[in-house]
Order: sequence, then C-alpha cells, then structure tokens
Amino acid sequence: MKPGIHPDYHPVVFQDTATGDAFLTRSTITSDKTIEWSDGRTYPLVLVDVSAWSHPFWTGARRIMDTAGQVEKFHRRYGRRK
Repeated sequence: MKPGIHPDYHPVVFQDTATGDAFLTRSTITSDKTIEWSDGRTYPLVLVDVSAWSHPFWTGARRIMDTAGQVEKFHRRYGRRK
C-alpha cells in the first residue's frame, strides 16, 4: 500500500438514537462529539438513526401492508382489463 493516500482508520463508537444502544468498532468516519467508553478511553461518537437494535427487519416490528387497498387503487387508476 502506498503511504499517505489512505484515510485514518481508528476506533469509533456508533450510537443508535432510537434505542440508545452503542457499539465500538473501527472506521474512517470523523466526528466532533466524543464519548467515554467502558474501558475508560474517549472515542469519537457517531449518532445513527437506524441500527440492528431498531431496524424493523431485525426487531420483528414490521409494517402491515394493505394489499387489498393497493389492488383497488390500481384498478381505480387503470381500470380492469378484459
């Protein structure tokens, strides 16, 4: 690898704003906010809207689809074909 062309890869804490859960990983992202982690060190903090703790696919809180209403809307818009 060429020296000096790659971004700084450092530890960062990502925190889910919906649930408050956080995890420590490595990333090239930067942030002005910081947080003190359980190991006593201070790391950059990146706030995310959705993570595995709040994503509907992983939590099982799926949206109920009104498929009958969608079909009726389609027929009203384009009519029934014979």
